[in-house]
Amino acid sequence: MTIDRKQIERAYASYAVVYDRVFGRVFQASRETVVRNLKVGPGERVLEVGVGTGLCLPLYPPHCDITAIDLSDAMLEKAVVRVKELGLDNVKLLKMDAGDMDFPDNTFDIVIAAYVVTAVPDYRKLMQEMIRVSRPGGRLILLNHFTQDSPIIAAVEKAISPICTRMGFRTDLSVDEVIDGWPLIKERDEKVSPLGMWHVVECVNNKNGSFAAKGVT
Repeated sequence: MTIDRKQIERAYASYAVVYDRVFGRVFQASRETVVRNLKVGPGERVLEVGVGTGLCLPLYPPHCDITAIDLSDAMLEKAVVRVKELGLDNVKLLKMDAGDMDFPDNTFDIVIAAYVVTAVPDYRKLMQEMIRVSRPGGRLILLNHFTQDSPIIAAVEKAISPICTRMGFRTDLSVDEVIDGWPLIKERDEKVSPLGMWHVVECVNNKNGSFAAKGVT
């Protein structure tokens, strides 16, 4: 099951007006949990994929270099205003398709996608690009809803996914389905609020095959 790009653009053009008031409040705690625990080193290059209205941007430390992309003009307009109002001089905003990025290979130390994996037309292209633009040994962080362990809940999520795709996202992807088959070492898979139905998944980019697993928490 895939999501049409035009559906996404229409949906998020509508969401931009109310996103901060609705989705911003609901998911702010999980955003803070992820970004504040990144432990970004001085001068590290961070890519935020699907920045939306920029709610995560003030949470990053000022000593790192942030590049943030989104496909939605309406969302980026909100993000531009936020960056200017808060004086976030370390942030660069770009309109870009996450499944076809313009960056050279190995550009970033950290690539983070918050609430993006299930809202793109092809999550495989997204993962391929995130791995390509991050350096070997770099970190990929996914904050997203993934299917639950409960067979009953998982069945419901699968059943409603066709309806949800009309709103710009899907509900039928599991963590393993998204990361299996890629040169990634999963080091963390933690459930976060709201309701413990969202995951923070942290992986090391092992595309040169020289990094050992530390175990999953």
